[in-house]
Amino acid sequence: MKKYGVNELRKMFLEFFESKGHLAMKSFSLVPHNDNSLLLINSGMAPLKPYFTGAEIPPRRRVTTCQKCIRTGDIENVGKTARHGTFFEMLGNFSFGDYFKREAIHWSWEFLTEVVGLDENRLYPSIYVDDDEAFEIWNKEIGIAPERIFRFGKEDNFWEHGAGPCGPCSEIYYDRGEKYGCGEPGCTVGCECDRYMEVWNNVFTQFDNDGHNNYTELKQKNIDTGMGLERLAVVVQDVDSIFDVDTIEALRNKVCEFAGITYHSDEAKDVSIRLITDHIRSATFMISDGIMPTNEGRGYVLRRLIRRAARHGRLLGIDGAFLSKLSETVIEGSKDGYPELDEKREFIFKVLSQEEEKFNKTIDQGLSILAGMENKMEEASEKILAGADAFLLYDTYGFPLDLTREILEEKGYTIDEDGFKAAMEEQRVKARTARKTTNYMGADATVYDEIDAAVTTAFVGYDHLQYDSKITVLTTEQEVVEAISDGENGTIFVEETPFYATMGGQEGDTGIIRTADAEFVVKNSIHLLGGKVGHVGTVTKGMFKVGDAVSLEVDAAKRADTCKNHSATHLLQKALKTVLGSHVEQKGSLVTPDRLRFDFAHFAPMTAEELRQTEAMVNEQIAKALNVDTQVMNIEEAKKTGAMALFGEKYADDVRVVSMGDFSKELCGGTHVSNTGVITTFKILSESGIAAGVRRIEALTGEGVFAYYRNVEAELNEAAKAVKATPANLLEKLHHLTEELKAAQSEIESLKSKMAKDALGDVMSNVVEVNGVKLLPAKLEGVDMNGLRDLGDQLKEKLGEGVIVLASVNDGKVNLMATATDEAMKKGAHAGNLIKGIAALVGGGGGGRPNMAQAGGKNPAGVEDALAKAAEVLAAQTA
Repeated sequence: MKKYGVNELRKMFLEFFESKGHLAMKSFSLVPHNDNSLLLINSGMAPLKPYFTGAEIPPRRRVTTCQKCIRTGDIENVGKTARHGTFFEMLGNFSFGDYFKREAIHWSWEFLTEVVGLDENRLYPSIYVDDDEAFEIWNKEIGIAPERIFRFGKEDNFWEHGAGPCGPCSEIYYDRGEKYGCGEPGCTVGCECDRYMEVWNNVFTQFDNDGHNNYTELKQKNIDTGMGLERLAVVVQDVDSIFDVDTIEALRNKVCEFAGITYHSDEAKDVSIRLITDHIRSATFMISDGIMPTNEGRGYVLRRLIRRAARHGRLLGIDGAFLSKLSETVIEGSKDGYPELDEKREFIFKVLSQEEEKFNKTIDQGLSILAGMENKMEEASEKILAGADAFLLYDTYGFPLDLTREILEEKGYTIDEDGFKAAMEEQRVKARTARKTTNYMGADATVYDEIDAAVTTAFVGYDHLQYDSKITVLTTEQEVVEAISDGENGTIFVEETPFYATMGGQEGDTGIIRTADAEFVVKNSIHLLGGKVGHVGTVTKGMFKVGDAVSLEVDAAKRADTCKNHSATHLLQKALKTVLGSHVEQKGSLVTPDRLRFDFAHFAPMTAEELRQTEAMVNEQIAKALNVDTQVMNIEEAKKTGAMALFGEKYADDVRVVSMGDFSKELCGGTHVSNTGVITTFKILSESGIAAGVRRIEALTGEGVFAYYRNVEAELNEAAKAVKATPANLLEKLHHLTEELKAAQSEIESLKSKMAKDALGDVMSNVVEVNGVKLLPAKLEGVDMNGLRDLGDQLKEKLGEGVIVLASVNDGKVNLMATATDEAMKKGAHAGNLIKGIAALVGGGGGGRPNMAQAGGKNPAGVEDALAKAAEVLAAQTA
């Protein structure tokens, strides 16, 4: 059997499946696209999930890939054994509802035995315990003896992940020979030793799990197979481990060369050699996909890998920074399969050098501090490092927690990890509650303060909506970086841009920034000191790095609508000066694609006629289709032409003067239509006051006006429908309804009055005299407060002079009302205080004027007591 190299095996696999009708797709980025369930791509199937779920249509129903993958679940074991690694390449062939078990099994066997040339007598398939269909294919069609086919249970040979698609697996093991075995008598497929190595795994996705382990057959059955490229190379090249296959061995040897040592001469040093070899592979590939070292998410994974490798370099005695030199070997060994490594080599070197340099500045001091902590623990006979101490190393000296853990484990110590998390959370709370940081100028400090002051941006958007330029600076939301990748929010700065940045009341442009492989959605364009324009948004595909050539494309439709609204604002200002007077001055404006807002100096609300005149004047100038001309001239020359300038605004020596026929001339740096006719139409929505002497108009133009009238028309039709009319006779119908309503309300009031009288009955017999003042207390049912007041007025006429107290129970609630005549008040009666004195008995409160007061309550049972107490309170008032 020929000992093929890693790059040869990759090529052979992809070409074999292309010959079987598969589309060979290039490896997806390590950064998951629209998948929040993963931090990093960890399998060949992971980036293809949308095809398996049906969320996206695959480019072909048969696909093959060699996918770069990273798994960090057992990062602590990397180096300690030759089995573990964080980076690997996964070969895969996939079927989306096309072929199934028969073809998948036959092709895996054909590739391994006929293409690669493995001895079929050393290959052993395994199947799921109940998968008789797979057994028949292996036994009857491939010709494997039953005793060589191993049945394993759910734990080993059934792939599922909670609810959803799942299915049995069929793996293929290779017997590497006794020299790799454990020597035990029962050693066979499934043994934990290194003799029988799994090289291929066919997953037959044929069931759907409802989440309660109830399985139904899928209509569309899929194939998801995976084979680790490095593992296959281990078998083909007949070497001990992945660290001994050709490309990785070259890297391992380079580590030894840098350290001046040989592999397998010292087990402790071998741990460091393997760890550096693995970690530099992961770091190189991660950086090539735009992942940057940070303190969170996938960026933190990268930082941990780089810093662990740097620390182990010191343990091996490697002087100075070495990781960028080492990544050169990674690139040379893998660029055949991943040409992007070669394209981005300088960028990869720069990121590695910067991160290693940053860590080197603090590592010695940090190690010294840690040594002091170890001494204190030894003196106190303690074995656990306090969480606060571990956090100090993390926060001040850049030691990832697992790096501190690893160093301590070498000496038999552990860490209080709960204490570390508590210290971390305490710092986060402090950061959230702390006063906003400000810069030297007193403004809120932002990531943009870190950008070189010499960086600037030329605006080319007056003449272009699409433009090619080069990236000068990139930032995330926290720091200036060399790259940003899929899913990250950030800001892109370029040398020239067609994007107008928010300024002068005009909202910034939105749009797209692209390279051949990447896309960034611009959600806002901001203007910063020094003429910088920041394009704020999100990477939706691929990665961007400093120095990249990019194509910038403004959203043309939104820009066009913004231009209409901005030009209309100029027409509006001149119309206001004409209608209201020359005292009108602009006090502010907002121009967006959807609407315009104009604030101006004026000292009274505009009349309906003034608004009509203003709107008509603007529409008249639109209908005239005036040419809009822009000239750049000296500020003094511009003022002599009569161009309007903003009061108190500071202008550069040269300014842009925007003229609309002979009607309007203003100094303005914004974007405009070429002819007022493009605006189409103008509609004022509202006029209001926002401050003393400042008014605000909100208005629409073009399609916004038509949309507004469509909405008005829809509401008019709905209103007409509601009253069984048509828009044409709606007004007449409303007049009729209003008259009917008035008549009905009058009739209701008459009926309520009659009902109140009927409820009152003959109450004059209730009159008592209290200190020479007549008091009439009465209880009623179902009369509201208005009814009580009307009855009070009627009873005063019957009573003459005196005090009337009425209580009514209505739907379980109590209304109290008291009224006093002038003579009664002269004798001391006070209706408000009387109500205060009795309201508590009905569970309420209230009061009012001396002549009339009312109250509400929630306790109908207290009405009799309240009316009885009225005499007592009145007696006290008139004593």
